[in-house]
Amino acid sequence: MLRFRVFFQIGALLFYNSNYLFSYEYCPVPGLNCYACPIAGGACPLGSLQHFMVLRRIPFFLIGFFLLIGGLVGRMVCGWICPIGWLQELMYKAKVKKLRINYKPLRYLKYVVLASLVLIIPFLLGEPWFSKLCFVGTIQAGIPLIIMDQSLRDLIGTLFYIKLAITGVTLTAFLFIKRPFCRFICPLGATYSLFNPVSYARLEVGKGCYECDKCRDVCPVDIKVHEEPNSPECVRCLECTTCAHVELKMGRKKEGKPEEVEQYA
Repeated sequence: MLRFRVFFQIGALLFYNSNYLFSYEYCPVPGLNCYACPIAGGACPLGSLQHFMVLRRIPFFLIGFFLLIGGLVGRMVCGWICPIGWLQELMYKAKVKKLRINYKPLRYLKYVVLASLVLIIPFLLGEPWFSKLCFVGTIQAGIPLIIMDQSLRDLIGTLFYIKLAITGVTLTAFLFIKRPFCRFICPLGATYSLFNPVSYARLEVGKGCYECDKCRDVCPVDIKVHEEPNSPECVRCLECTTCAHVELKMGRKKEGKPEEVEQYA
């Protein structure tokens, strides 16, 4: 099934941007996709969340949306049906010298982005500031709309050039670092990551593992699966399951005698 993961990612991109076929504009898509894109079919979950923060209302539907997806598969959305995850993996294949960044405190930056730019600042200022700065919006909406509409080109100001700079730096990072946006910035990934340790779909490392680090070599977020198989950083791409010692399991281990521990609900 792993051979078809890229088709799931591309299929998600096409489905999220299918307004030329059908529209479900009030329903958020699971992955990151700009709602302002001219062909966007559904809403961006982060844009929707900011909208409720601006209105200062509790987003009950979105809470249920995140609980359902996160509770079932954790962060698997990031690994299988997020177009930005696919873009990062695609660009990382470029033949340039790679950088391995393992400074663990950086992983907490995405939670800061979630709390500040997605929740607190929109609530206080009444403006969706993550969407204003998001590079996905620049690629999918800002640049295409300016190309298509002369009147919009006359409105270009400082903010747009800041967005272009952020986009340029972000895309350049994709060439040298494994999924840097997912690991350090993405507030949607931060939301789903909270469910990884408790989700129904889980990874298990068998007792025969001798910690060769092959799982880390194939991991798009550069984690040691044998140390923390259900890490909040794991995007559940399942590339590590090519190792015979790593498996995807459904449910949690039953409590019992040692010989019964391997049985699952």
